[in-house]
Amino acid sequence: MSQLRPNHQVQLLQGGQAFFQALVQAIERSAHEVRIETYIFSVEASGEQVAVALERAAQRGVAVYLVMDGVGTPGIPLEWVTRFDAAGVKWHIFSPLGRLGVLIPNRWRRLHRKLCVVDGAVAFCGGINVLDDFYDPNHGALEAPRFDFAVRVTGPLVQAVHEATVQFWWRLQATSTARHSDFPAAWRALQEAVTLALQARSDTDTDTDTDTDAGAQIPSALDHHTNAALVLRDNVRNRSRIERSYRKAIGAAHHEIIIANAYFVPGGKLRKGLIHAAQRGVRVRLLLQGRYEYFMQYHATRPVYGALLAAGVEIHEYAVSFLHAKVAVIDGHWATVGSSNLDPLSLLLAREANVVVDDVAFAQDLRARLEHAMAHGGVRVDPAAYANRPWRQRFLDRVAFGVMRILLFLNGKRY
Repeated sequence: MSQLRPNHQVQLLQGGQAFFQALVQAIERSAHEVRIETYIFSVEASGEQVAVALERAAQRGVAVYLVMDGVGTPGIPLEWVTRFDAAGVKWHIFSPLGRLGVLIPNRWRRLHRKLCVVDGAVAFCGGINVLDDFYDPNHGALEAPRFDFAVRVTGPLVQAVHEATVQFWWRLQATSTARHSDFPAAWRALQEAVTLALQARSDTDTDTDTDTDAGAQIPSALDHHTNAALVLRDNVRNRSRIERSYRKAIGAAHHEIIIANAYFVPGGKLRKGLIHAAQRGVRVRLLLQGRYEYFMQYHATRPVYGALLAAGVEIHEYAVSFLHAKVAVIDGHWATVGSSNLDPLSLLLAREANVVVDDVAFAQDLRARLEHAMAHGGVRVDPAAYANRPWRQRFLDRVAFGVMRILLFLNGKRY
């Protein structure tokens, strides 16, 4: 599933406004099926656009499947429970915490990936939740939009996204046959159903725009040349694929590594990879969270700065708004956009999904956006200032880092 394959068209989407516009458009054009997974599903402000689009799709007979995480989305408003149920939207909240909450280690395994697949023809993957860019559930209104990315993809990896979302839904429904199902046959059946649905729509609607929309459902692969792959992280067969994809690309870097990551606490192998790259002359730049969001994520990150700065790694902290991106560009051609942070929660416990792209035009587009963010929204960390930061901050940093390691130990993980 992680093998790079040709014949993709990959569109980079920055921020919720661009993402929601593309996502809603795809859902509104759907003919047979919509599957969506997200950590946070908020129906406030711009998030309501997605909810309404799902409702409308279900009302016209499209099979709509929605999965939300029980921590990111403990519940949805009663109004939308009623509306979804009335429309026929099939929705599920994954692993609610319950009365004991995070005291049960198994409940630390969250659904953090953000995936959507429409009619087996177009897929979305990235770090953007269904959440308004100018609102944070814990901090309220934001003065500037959240900094994040997603991609819209057509091509062979759409089938991989469809298989992943179908398998997860079946698992949630306690279907023991999910692992043994004939996914190629199910995929062929979906394609046939979509074709029939589009033919029926064409027969009953002579509007030119509608015909154009329908024809866009299954795009031709003849003029798509981008190499891409879906890389998943779960607790079964894909335990370390996202981290391995990063480490492989970092190890092969010759000139430049740029990583933007919201929650950055890399394990030993990943840290060593970045240090070795810097020591062999690769320019390594990190764009990390500069604003306080959560105690653990903010303070547990800082202890890893020292060795990186000493090796010559440049660290820029983004403080214009909350940085939520999980992206990277290496040597101007390899890039990844997804949901996975470089921290133990993402790399050891959560379900994550990244798209890896090997394409100069795509990578240069992402690189330009990251450079702009560093230049206009980032503050470079000075090694001397870091070494001399106040004792109280150093104490909190060490406490957070120590607590994180203890929690991992309790969960039976080494990092």
